[in-house]
Amino acid sequence: MAEPVLAVSGLRKSFGALAATDGVDLALRDGEILALIGPNGAGKSTLIAQIAGTLAPDAGRVTLAGRDLAGMSVAARARAGLGRTFQVSSLAMPLSARANVRIAVQARAPRRFGVLRPVARDAALNAPAEAALARVGLGPARWALPVASLSHGERRRVELAAALAARPRLLLLDEPMAGLGADGTAAMADLLEALRAEVPILLVEHDMSAVFRLADRIAVLVAGRIIATGAPDAIRADAAVQQAYLGVDA
Repeated sequence: MAEPVLAVSGLRKSFGALAATDGVDLALRDGEILALIGPNGAGKSTLIAQIAGTLAPDAGRVTLAGRDLAGMSVAARARAGLGRTFQVSSLAMPLSARANVRIAVQARAPRRFGVLRPVARDAALNAPAEAALARVGLGPARWALPVASLSHGERRRVELAAALAARPRLLLLDEPMAGLGADGTAAMADLLEALRAEVPILLVEHDMSAVFRLADRIAVLVAGRIIATGAPDAIRADAAVQQAYLGVDA
């Protein structure tokens, strides 16, 4: 079997007596969407932070395409291929959609672009930014608009375009359906389905209909531990998962 794109092994993080992650193991492979679900307080945010580099684990290992990420900053992990979107928007609201994605392109190879270079007219920056915006379904008429003037769903697409523009080896998507209505959720799910073949996705999501539609495998985190990992049908039928998270009496 091919080496996982993302491998999380024995990850542990405690805050006093609380074990927020308690020996977590995960593996994400090419062509797959792995959904991470769990109740509030399960440790999902702590786990994401350790993968992304904003929080150092007490023990364990995170590798990306076989490369150990220990000690690497958030920016270094992004350059290594870890693309991320956030539950709460991280976009620069006064800037245009194109400018936000252009920043991601420039961050991918900062030494290529001097501070005095007129980046707003630089085709080497604009072309990949515009291609990423088109890839997520945001039309040219919206590219020059300030992000603050875009709808919530359009902002989500700009965030995803910025992540894609950095040519990631994997995408870590934190609640991409948050705040979207039924139509917006369906459109985002269609987009993620189409992206599956281009880049593997670790999907953290509360919308169970989207999770069960999209995920090849689901990992269930409860009280800092993965209690089950498997195909959607197996997870749906798992008695421990039903009792701990899905609200079904075992």
